[in-house]
Amino acid sequence: MKKVLITDGVHPLLQEGLEAMGFICDYHPKISLAEVRKKIAPYNGIIINSKILMDREMFDKAPLLEFVARLGSGMEIVDQMYAAEKGVAVHSAPEGNCNAVGEHALGMLLAHANNLVRSDNEVKQKIWRREANRGFEIINKTVGIIGFGHTGSSFAKKLSGMDVKILAYDKYKTNYAAHLTYVEETGLENIIQNADIISLHLPLTSETRHFVDMAFINRVARPFVLINTSRGNCVATEDLLTGLATGKITGACLDVFENEKTATFTEEEDKRYQKLYTYPQVILSPHVAGWTVESKQKLAATLLRKIKAALKD
Repeated sequence: MKKVLITDGVHPLLQEGLEAMGFICDYHPKISLAEVRKKIAPYNGIIINSKILMDREMFDKAPLLEFVARLGSGMEIVDQMYAAEKGVAVHSAPEGNCNAVGEHALGMLLAHANNLVRSDNEVKQKIWRREANRGFEIINKTVGIIGFGHTGSSFAKKLSGMDVKILAYDKYKTNYAAHLTYVEETGLENIIQNADIISLHLPLTSETRHFVDMAFINRVARPFVLINTSRGNCVATEDLLTGLATGKITGACLDVFENEKTATFTEEEDKRYQKLYTYPQVILSPHVAGWTVESKQKLAATLLRKIKAALKD
């Protein structure tokens, strides 16, 4: 019988569905990358999340592999060209958690605009500062969404009732917002010239690494709020700190970071992040934008559907 290695916590319906299809599933949610390299040889399928790197070495160690299924959308961890050479199908599930990411991005923006994190901490310490915690409304603001796939369009949908102007830019798509009356499909320059809030919804590629750097920040015409729920390496942290210090960036809502393994921080990285943490106008979360109770089930259901369809074909 064919075997599938599950390397991360998944909703039970995925394992149950695979077993109903005749697969033997080995469930090892705590398994490390090094352990996967040692164990992968006899498996026909593998379910992965961000900790498992499917590079050439991994594929070469898996002669029986028929499919890789990614719990989420970030495909920089899979060498898709080499997978195609090997005849291995690759599935991702951006549909499964895009709503969660859209809601999280809006939540972070509203928390920033209304000083909710700071005021919550202060009230719990019996500190009562109403004027100091006066917020701003996002109504009539211009929001630039860079990258208009599943998560970018989800964020736009959440904003559609907020009376904001939504500008969308996607380098590799055309006519993608024609059916969305509340979105203006535009070029990057229009966002740079007019946005008050910029939200990144980009995959990590050679083009998007450090997409927001000092050159980008200086080009933006207005002081702006930056939201990043995509990939940490899309923003150069050192340049972000400069933008915050100069007031070019008036606030940042970050769910992702250049280094998300805090135990591996270099001395320089630790200083950089400690400085980031001092800014009250910065709101942070630990890469959980797509990490909800509902998305766990939807990711599993999406992958199961795609695996079934591919095997049927």
